[in-house]
Amino acid sequence: MTDELRLRFPLTDPDALRSLRAGQRLRIDGQVIGIRDATQIAMFDRGQKPTMSLTGAALIHTAPNVRKLADGRYEKICIGTTTSARMNRFTRGLLAQYGARAIIGKGGLLADSLPVLREFGGVYLAICGGAAALETTQIEAIEDVEFEELLPECLWKFRVREFGPLIVAMDAHGNSLYETVRDEARRKLEELSARF
Repeated sequence: MTDELRLRFPLTDPDALRSLRAGQRLRIDGQVIGIRDATQIAMFDRGQKPTMSLTGAALIHTAPNVRKLADGRYEKICIGTTTSARMNRFTRGLLAQYGARAIIGKGGLLADSLPVLREFGGVYLAICGGAAALETTQIEAIEDVEFEELLPECLWKFRVREFGPLIVAMDAHGNSLYETVRDEARRKLEELSARF
């Protein structure tokens, strides 16, 4: 599958991602919501509800480097992506309670998130590690921010254009590129071990 899809977020159809399959490439236009550990701890462990809508959202695991301007707005400096696995426990809440449908990050979620993605029609989208400079150019503006006291681990609303390329690494059908690679590596290791 080499064709690159273009999707606009937030989604208007909560089931729009169910047709995606692991291995597909895509780019995003519209909005991407930045979220990180401290934000999710505030939301789920402390019960702090954001006013920013996450319905139909694509979330990205990030704590961006920004500069606050005199008028209170934020200017982007460098916006990269962080590892997702440590935030795995928030996946169900983000999809079930808040209506998010895509999570973008590095390294994947844990396998126990696959049934959650299947239930809610969600996907995990992998972005290349070390691509912060490119990601920053694809973010046109920071439109809103909540939980500023957690800076830089706030809730950020980014306006994006052609954001990516992203790979569907975990889909709503129970497929995970991470599990596929792990299984293949295990099989090859067993073959090598049998030779010696």
